[in-house]
Amino acid sequence: MPKPPVDPTVQHDADQLEASLGQVEAHLGALGDALKQQDAAATEAAASNLHRALGTAMECFARAARRGAVPPALRRRLAVTGGQVAAQREAVARATSALDRAIDILIPDMAAARQVPMYSAQGLSLRASSGGLAQA
Repeated sequence: MPKPPVDPTVQHDADQLEASLGQVEAHLGALGDALKQQDAAATEAAASNLHRALGTAMECFARAARRGAVPPALRRRLAVTGGQVAAQREAVARATSALDRAIDILIPDMAAARQVPMYSAQGLSLRASSGGLAQA
């Protein structure tokens, strides 16, 4: 039984989606590795690369969704990858919170001077930037 012809636009969209999602997955893996190794420079680079890859993937998926060309398998992979990104973000937020508590114990004056939380629920810094040095 012959297969029905595949619309080249749909196939191109699927290829683009596959490539962009693969990039996100690769950069997410690199970020996880950098976090495990506690390598700050590699973590920063991997996070930046992941951010760019996520932006590209979201553009590709939005464009394909407007045409109704997102295959269910890729939609599921995107959902799984989104969950992994959320889990990474939560792990980083927890680690940051633990570090902040340790700093508050070691340098109590900083905790007293700060009236707002250091990070919001979205992971954004709420700290006021200070130009001075902390003295122990």
